[in-house]
Amino acid sequence: MTRSSAPGKVYLFGEHAVVYGEPAVPCAIERRARVGVRRRDDGKLRVHAEDLSLDGFTVEYGGSADQQPDVDVPESLVTAAMGYVDGAIEQVREVTGEEDVGFDVTIESDIPLGAGLGSSAAVVVAAIDAATRELGVTLEPEEIAERAFRTEYEVQDGQASRADTFCSATGGAVRVEGDDCGSIEAPDLPLVIGFDGGAGDTGELVAGVRKLREEYPFAEDTVAAIGDVVRNGEDALEAGDLEELGRLMNFNHGLLSALGVSSRSLDSMVWGARDAGAYGAKLTGAGGGGCIVALDPTDETETALSYTPGCEETFRAELAETGVERLE
Repeated sequence: MTRSSAPGKVYLFGEHAVVYGEPAVPCAIERRARVGVRRRDDGKLRVHAEDLSLDGFTVEYGGSADQQPDVDVPESLVTAAMGYVDGAIEQVREVTGEEDVGFDVTIESDIPLGAGLGSSAAVVVAAIDAATRELGVTLEPEEIAERAFRTEYEVQDGQASRADTFCSATGGAVRVEGDDCGSIEAPDLPLVIGFDGGAGDTGELVAGVRKLREEYPFAEDTVAAIGDVVRNGEDALEAGDLEELGRLMNFNHGLLSALGVSSRSLDSMVWGARDAGAYGAKLTGAGGGGCIVALDPTDETETALSYTPGCEETFRAELAETGVERLE
C-alpha cells in the first residue's frame, strides 16, 4: 500500500473574498489527513474512512456517491466527502492514462470534517499523491495542488479557490490571489484553535455571500474591504507584529460576520479568546460552525475556550512547514 499525508490549514485572513479574486493568507497546520492506496484490477473503488471528525466515525462504500453510509453528520457533508475522493481518483486516472484502474483507499484524519480546517483539501491532496505513486508516477506539489483544486472546483460547483489545496500541498504560509499562488515567510505564530463540534455547509455559505454581493453594492464593498485587510495583514506578518495581526484578524471577523457566515458558537469562542487576552481571533474557513483561530502565546485562551459555552475542543496548532508527505 502506498501512503501519503497532507496538512490542514487555518486562514489568517481572506476566506470568502478569495473566491472573488481578493488575496488570502492561509497557513498549513500540523493536523493531517493520511491516505493509503492499493491498486486493484477490477476497476472498482472501495473507500474505508476513519476519524473524519474529532469524535470519529467510519465510512465504507463501494465508490458510488449514491450509497449513503449511516453516520451522524449532515448528509451533504458525507456526499461531498465521497465526491472529493471520487474526484481525486478521476484526476489520477487522467494523469496516469490508466482509465480503468481501481483502488482500495484507506483514509485517516485528525482534521474535523467541514469545520474550516481544510479537511477536504488535505484528503484530496494526499489521495492524488498516494494513488499516482501507487501507479509509478510522482507529481510535484504544484501539480498535485492544481489537480486537487480541479477536484474541489467540481465538487463545490465552481465556487472553490486555490487557497486550500495549494496550502495543503506545499505547506507553510501562502498567499493566494486569483490563479497566483506562492509561499511567504511567517514568524512562529502562537495559533490556538477552538472547535464547536459542528460544521458549516461550504456550498450554501459561499452561495449566500454571492447572493448578498449581487443584491447589495455594500456587500460587494465588504468583500473588497476584506482584501484590504489581507494586504495590511501581509505587512504585519512580514514585520512579525503579532499585535497588528490580531487587530486585523478581529477586523476580518467583523466583516465576515457582516456577510452572514459567522454563528453564535463561533462568535462566542471569538469573544472568549479576546476576553482572555488573545491578540486577535476570527472564524476560519467557510463559517457557519466549526473552528476559530486565535493568536495567544500564553495558556489563557486555551483555558478560557475550554470553559466557553459551545466550545467542544481546543488545541494549539503548530505551523506545518511541509505540505504533502510520502509515508513508509
